[in-house]
Amino acid sequence: MLARALRTGGEFAEVFAEDKQSGNATLDDGRVEQLSSGRDRGAGIRVVVGDTTGFAHTADLSEQGLLTAAEAASAAAREGGGGVREIALTRRDVANPSPVSVLPDDVPKADKVAILRQADEAARAAAREISQVTASVAGSRRRILVANSDGLLTSDDQVRTLFSVSAVATGDTGMQTGRKSTGLTIGWELFDRIDIDEFAAEAAQMAITKLRARPAPSGQLPVVIGAGSGGVLFHEACGHGLEKDLVDKGASVYAGRIGELVASPLVTLVDDGTIAEEWGAFAVDDEGAPGQRNVLIQDGVLTEYMWDFLRSRKEGRPNSGNGRRQSYKHLPMVRMTNTFLENGTATPDEVIAGTDHGVYVAKLGGGQVNTASGDFVFGMQEAYLIEDGEITEPIREGNLIGNGPQCLQDIEVIADDFAFGGPGTCGKDGQGVPVGDGCPTLRVAQLTIGGTSS
Repeated sequence: MLARALRTGGEFAEVFAEDKQSGNATLDDGRVEQLSSGRDRGAGIRVVVGDTTGFAHTADLSEQGLLTAAEAASAAAREGGGGVREIALTRRDVANPSPVSVLPDDVPKADKVAILRQADEAARAAAREISQVTASVAGSRRRILVANSDGLLTSDDQVRTLFSVSAVATGDTGMQTGRKSTGLTIGWELFDRIDIDEFAAEAAQMAITKLRARPAPSGQLPVVIGAGSGGVLFHEACGHGLEKDLVDKGASVYAGRIGELVASPLVTLVDDGTIAEEWGAFAVDDEGAPGQRNVLIQDGVLTEYMWDFLRSRKEGRPNSGNGRRQSYKHLPMVRMTNTFLENGTATPDEVIAGTDHGVYVAKLGGGQVNTASGDFVFGMQEAYLIEDGEITEPIREGNLIGNGPQCLQDIEVIADDFAFGGPGTCGKDGQGVPVGDGCPTLRVAQLTIGGTSS
C-alpha cells in the first residue's frame, strides 16, 4: 500500500487502519431509551508532497480496496508517473498504559440496564424534589495500526468506559439540573471502583442545592476554582493556543513566545498522554508516536508547544505525541491528551480562608474560547459565594468570563489537592477526541462573573 501510494513521487506515505466497537445504553425517566452497539472498520491513507497532502479513506479493507485508496491519495498529492519505492517496516511495540480486565462489549445488555435502574432509583430516593433522572453507560474498544514510509509499524488497543447520571429537581425556582460523570481508559472494572448509589445521589444533591441557590452576582471578583473540573478552563483558555498548528496559523496568543514569562511563576502546565487509565491516555497517538509527558509552561515560562508528526518532521525536532484523529476517515491534527496544572504548596482551606469575598466554582460547565485573543466564557455548573473566608450560599445562572493569558498571570495561590476532572470530548475543526484535564484548588485574583444579581 505504501509503495503504491508513493509511486507518483510522494515524499511520505502513511496507512492508518482502525477497528472500533462501541455500545451504549441510556435510561431516561425510567424507560430504556437507547440500547445499541456498532462496529466501524476502515483505513485512511495519506501521501505528502511538499506542503500538499493527499488523503483517501475506505471501509473496504480488502487488498484491492486499499490499493485503490492508496492510488487516490497519491493522485491527489501529485499527478504524474513514477517508480515503485519499497518500504522495509520495523515493528515497534509500545506498552499499553491501561491494562483491561473486562471488555465492555462482553458485558450482557441486561447487566448494563441493571446498573442504570440502580442509579435511577438512588437518585430519586435522594429527595422528593427529583422529577427526572437520566443515566447512561458507554463503552468502546478501538484498535489501530499505523504504518508509514519511514519504516514505522505500530499498533494500539484502547478501551474506554463511561458512566453518567443527570437529575432534574423541581421547586419554587423552576427546574434545576445536577450531573456527574466518570470515565477511564479501562474496561467494565470501572464499576468495581465506584458506589453507584452514592454517585447517583450526588448528582441529585447537586440539583437540589441549586433549587435554594441565589442568582449569581455580576462584576469582577476573586474566583477560587475547585480541584478537578476546573482543569477544563485551562484546556480551553490556553491549551488550544499551545497546539503548533494554531501557532503556525497565527491563531494563537502564544506564537513566538517560547522562553517568555506567560503565567504566574506558580504555574506549571503539562500535557501527558501516558497517565495510566485517564481519559486521554494511549500507548501511541494516531500517527504512531508513543504517548509522552510534555511540560508546556514551567514555573510560568512558556517552554514548549504540542506537535504532530509532519510539523516536527519538517522542523527537525522530536515528536511530542499529539497527532490525533477522530477516526480513519479523518486526517490527524495537533490535539491535547490529558492537560493539567501541577500542585502548589497551600492547602485548600488556606486558599478559601485567604479569600475575603469572592466566588467558589466547584464545577465548571461548558465553555468556549477565542484562541487568537484568549478570551473565554464558561458556565458555572456548581458555584458558591465566599464571604469572610468561608464558603456560604450556593449561586446559579452565572458565567465565568476572562482572558486566558491574563487568567494565568493572575493566579495568586495553588493548593496541593490535585485531581482530574470528568472525561471530556474535545472538538476542533469538526473532529472530536477523548481528553482529560485537571487542576488543584487555586485562586485567580480577578475574573468577571456574568450573573443576574447586582
